[in-house]
Amino acid sequence: MTTPGTVRTARTTSSTVTPLTFTSYVRARGPVLLRTARSLTADPRDAEDLLQTALTKTYLAWERIADHRALDGYVRRALLNTRTSQWRKRRVDEFSCEELPEPEPLPGPDPAEQQALRDAMWRAVLKLPARQRAMVVLRYYEDLSEVQTAAVLGVSVGTVKSAVSRALAKLREDPQLASDTLADDHLTAA
Repeated sequence: MTTPGTVRTARTTSSTVTPLTFTSYVRARGPVLLRTARSLTADPRDAEDLLQTALTKTYLAWERIADHRALDGYVRRALLNTRTSQWRKRRVDEFSCEELPEPEPLPGPDPAEQQALRDAMWRAVLKLPARQRAMVVLRYYEDLSEVQTAAVLGVSVGTVKSAVSRALAKLREDPQLASDTLADDHLTAA
């Protein structure tokens, strides 16, 4: 019986020992190492991949391995370390479950309907007198405070408050805006 680190040749009656090559090692010990890999995985194809990865690591370290009699232990450790790395990666990367963890997207308003409502609102604002329109635009479209709106227009804060209040009342009474808003509310409720 030969040790994993040597190969006996039968040229003469006396046995000579030649250094072990990677190819001869894999040919001699491959089936045993494959059984070890199969004991680490459930799928035979995964075992073959695992063994190939471990043998690749062994091949890269072949020159650094001083004692070739310890190759089986080296490859087994490479098998185990590789399998552990795969397990850790798979645990982070893959997670099978019955249901998707993402919640169902909530149905939002239709962008076309929102644009139609904005258009109807703007048409209603354009119907306002120029001074009220200016105050509504500054106050709600430009998002200025009452004090800032009064400063821009050169009027008192009370004037801004009363003009904006009257403008909002006219907007609430606008028949076109009311019908678009009611239609939008009706579609949202359905």
